[in-house]
Amino acid sequence: MDPTTYRSYRDLPPLAGIGSLADAMQPGLSIDDCVARLKRHHWAFRRLHGIFIKRLTAEPIYELKMAFSLHAHYCAEHAAAWRTRVGEMREPPLGLDAVPHAALDGFFDELLAAPATDALLLGVYGHALPALRDALKRHQRETNRLVDHPSFRICRFALIEVAEMIAFGEKALAQLLTPARRTELTPWTDLLARLLAQAGALDGHAPEVSAPVVERQFSATPHVYDGVPRRDERFTDSYNMGVHAEAFLYDETLPPEPKTLMMYYKRLREIDVPEMMASIIAQTSGKPWDYTVAMTRQLWDEARHAMMGEVGFVRAGIDWRELVRVNFTWSLALNTQLTPIERHAVLYFIEQGLMPKTGKRFEWEVGVASGDAFSALIQDYDWADEVLHARIGRDWYVKAMGDARKATDYGDACWSKVLIDWESYRKQRLTWHENWWPALYREWCRVHGREIDPRIAAYNTSYAAARADLRELSTSG
Repeated sequence: MDPTTYRSYRDLPPLAGIGSLADAMQPGLSIDDCVARLKRHHWAFRRLHGIFIKRLTAEPIYELKMAFSLHAHYCAEHAAAWRTRVGEMREPPLGLDAVPHAALDGFFDELLAAPATDALLLGVYGHALPALRDALKRHQRETNRLVDHPSFRICRFALIEVAEMIAFGEKALAQLLTPARRTELTPWTDLLARLLAQAGALDGHAPEVSAPVVERQFSATPHVYDGVPRRDERFTDSYNMGVHAEAFLYDETLPPEPKTLMMYYKRLREIDVPEMMASIIAQTSGKPWDYTVAMTRQLWDEARHAMMGEVGFVRAGIDWRELVRVNFTWSLALNTQLTPIERHAVLYFIEQGLMPKTGKRFEWEVGVASGDAFSALIQDYDWADEVLHARIGRDWYVKAMGDARKATDYGDACWSKVLIDWESYRKQRLTWHENWWPALYREWCRVHGREIDPRIAAYNTSYAAARADLRELSTSG
């Protein structure tokens, strides 16, 4: 039969609409060639995930900290998709923990070790992600869309989020990388190009450029994870513990409407959960990739919660940068005082305390009672997220511990070890623990034309006045 005369029934789209017959008759990539590229795609997403995680805690710029949380989540999920696909391709054992090429690993090591934020952004968003985008598009062009449709489809979905990450990076670089600094970094970016050339491009499709050794510049000294959280200049007085949000929130004599401000603060304060969770992921080895996917999803959820609080303040007409003091004492204490498994134990222990009626349900009920539909909305989703996080804890922490009671007791013991010595911060003159609540409340009343309630304006929200168990009430929520 002449293929050019073959017609589908009543000229319906052939091949389920995925492509033309002419395209489907082309040879495309063999299984071996396809798998080799899939492993490179996987390795790129895996290494990028590690870079976002390992640079998140010490990155001071809030918007980048949030973006790294999201982009790590994207990369973890796409790496998982490629792992599954390789497993479908007659490939036991998968060999996905093996470095595909020394120069490719050198390339990602250089990004991880970038000495400053602008260099990191240039390497990740200006070089690595565009190279990955090109590799995924090349795979789509060169594979047979019919016989390798599962890979084609994964490429298509991955490209959506790779494009989103690149778009974010381009905007960030336009604001944070000066032309002079870009010129200064040219020798390094030339090195990145040479490393990719030595590897035969990111996906290995090109002939490898031989070189005697893998060149290194920033990664000549291996990167060491920095678990000390940092914040940009908008986060003034990061040791401030002058406002005990929970004491105010759980006071039944107070009306619900101003409590929404405290819940926005609690959400924004959750910046420290990604900072802490990144340390667990970065410093825990020997876990299956599903663990990384689940933990990174939770990390991203916590970043979302912080941004919910940010949006809540902006929507309420409140400049949180001037009126709110967002501390980092929780992530600082856990990251510097506990081991990764102890941090995970504390995380699980605190999550269990969020489920009773004084936890997430209560916050949602306050949001509903306040009449603020947005406050109710974010608390509704925050509650749902925390139910998911409790399940992640059961799947990856409790099972490893053996049983729920042992897991909870260990978390309690680890939390008891943590010293958030708020009084010593004052003695060291790191903070005066300013009670910023009255100014915040008065500004909210002014913006919304409300009469100031003297009792609420004078409410003593300090930790010293709370007379409650600080282990239970000084958490991030």
